[in-house]
Amino acid sequence: MPSYNPISNLNEEDPNPASSEEAFTEERFTFKCSLNGKAISTEIPPSRRLLNVIREDLELTGTKRSCEIGRCGACMVLVDGHPVNSCLMMAYQCSGAEITTIEGLSEAGLHPVQCAFLEEGGFQCGYCTPGMVISVVALLDENPHPTQAEVEEALSGNICRCTGYGGILRAVNKAIGGGVDGRF
Repeated sequence: MPSYNPISNLNEEDPNPASSEEAFTEERFTFKCSLNGKAISTEIPPSRRLLNVIREDLELTGTKRSCEIGRCGACMVLVDGHPVNSCLMMAYQCSGAEITTIEGLSEAGLHPVQCAFLEEGGFQCGYCTPGMVISVVALLDENPHPTQAEVEEALSGNICRCTGYGGILRAVNKAIGGGVDGRF
């Protein structure tokens, strides 16, 4: 039996029609949620990740795509007030939820945590910044006066590849309003 060589068959008809895009159809469902305070309803495949819906379907690119395995935190969003890696969430899991991206943190101007990051230089390349800000906002919404250990735990799911943690911690300290007993 001859073997199938995809390179040699580029100009030939696909010998396995089940693998071609035309043969593949996927059901769609109506994804409804509140995104940044606005009701959203869109038809998507059930296999769509929340990250892809946010970035590609809804064209909000503040939520970053990076590791895609939940290790870096660049894709962090709030789902019903809780920080989640949108690369790990299937969109259907968030049906009916209140989702907040970096774009939705403040209706007018910047959120105070975003201001603190700007004022304290809490970023270098900026790629991790949206996820860091989302994590800090979630922490401070739950506990306005966290301990150093609580801050470290809240940021443990976020990685800054530029190692700009000094500025990030100064920004968190400023957002807290002076910090945790000056330990930052």
